[in-house]
Amino acid sequence: LGGDFSLPISVDTRHGAVARKALGLGVEVINDVSNASDPALLAAVAEAGSGYVLMHSRGQPATMMDSAVYGDLLGELRRELGAGLERARSAGIAEDRIVLDPGFGFAKTPAQNWELLSRLTELQDLGRPLLVGLSRKRMIRECVGESPEALTAASAAAAGLAAQRGARILRVHDVAATRAVLQILQKLPTPL
Repeated sequence: LGGDFSLPISVDTRHGAVARKALGLGVEVINDVSNASDPALLAAVAEAGSGYVLMHSRGQPATMMDSAVYGDLLGELRRELGAGLERARSAGIAEDRIVLDPGFGFAKTPAQNWELLSRLTELQDLGRPLLVGLSRKRMIRECVGESPEALTAASAAAAGLAAQRGARILRVHDVAATRAVLQILQKLPTPL
């Protein structure tokens, strides 16, 4: 790559001890994949003053799909993310350090993920930037198969749809393809 540069590093965890260790090693962002369920994790982030991604999920990783039962997907997700946001604030995490991730694929079926993508704008009333990670998710693979070319194109298209619906941060595998889709969308008379 050449030249001096620095990139922020994030760590995905649900455990306070892991977050504390990572922050001590210079990690700048903790991606909490548990919807703010561990007070020790929240305390570590608050003390470090790091960035914090609050991701919606339910249950433990091995059993979370058992919890993918919703009467009102967006209403419940909004309430659960809102409760996690309040726990983060109460723990002392600065509001301007918090980003919300609706947790595509975490305690959500592919059909629920598609509904979430189509209604993503409904989460904007929580007042924090939205981070979306759709790249190569099961919902994408079930739609287009496992071909790397198809996955790249479909993931970039899904990222573009998320950006149109309010996502401000995109987690992607193929930056160039995603950037090309976003450049096209920027050309619309009403840009993103």
